[in-house]
Amino acid sequence: MLDPVPGPRDGLALRAGRVLLSPRSRLALLVAVLASAASAVVVYEPQRLLSAGWPPQVGGATAVALFALAYGLCTAAFVPRPLLNLAAGALFGSHAGLAAAIAGTVLGAGLSFTLGRYLGQEALRPLLRGRWLKAADGQLSRHGFRSVLALRLFPGIPFAASNYCAAVSRMGYLPFLLGTGLGSVPNTAAYVIAGSSAASPTSPVFLASAGFIAVSALIGAAVAWCKRHRLTRGS
Repeated sequence: MLDPVPGPRDGLALRAGRVLLSPRSRLALLVAVLASAASAVVVYEPQRLLSAGWPPQVGGATAVALFALAYGLCTAAFVPRPLLNLAAGALFGSHAGLAAAIAGTVLGAGLSFTLGRYLGQEALRPLLRGRWLKAADGQLSRHGFRSVLALRLFPGIPFAASNYCAAVSRMGYLPFLLGTGLGSVPNTAAYVIAGSSAASPTSPVFLASAGFIAVSALIGAAVAWCKRHRLTRGS
């Protein structure tokens, strides 16, 4: 039998579906989602956990798990990770705080990567025309784990922005999440320990963690300056 010819309503529905699922429409949805998330962060101010503390009616492993979930959602909405890491240490101590922060880091990275991959990649990949953009895309696509590991080890690179940028590349989920989890440990641990010992800012533990943060920031800045200088000379 012959397939039925779609009527005017069916044709209109098909066209509307194509428009709604088009790369530009999905990119617009991503922008709307991120704008809404950023607005929610401004309104609810999750960083107040640093001063107000965790709700007393929620404790133990449940509190750690809920904090990790909130951490992941906040990082996807561009809340700075150092603030969340300090809060994790202040609320749960160094061990549980580090576990919550790393879990939240991987969760937030995966959420951002998924949103960027399915809502933005198809629309943004045609825009990768510049020499630097093509070089960065090739590096991330071919050497995903190594590239993400390096990005996480050096501070100063915006976490959420790097997640959405990585999603535009052809990198796989596994190397992205593994590189994020392993590379985030050193600096995350330093901030968590600093938060857990903030009540005694002259203690050796706090001074050591603060020193590590300062030294790693200087090293990251030096590496970024050298890379930029080489690119400038090569152009």
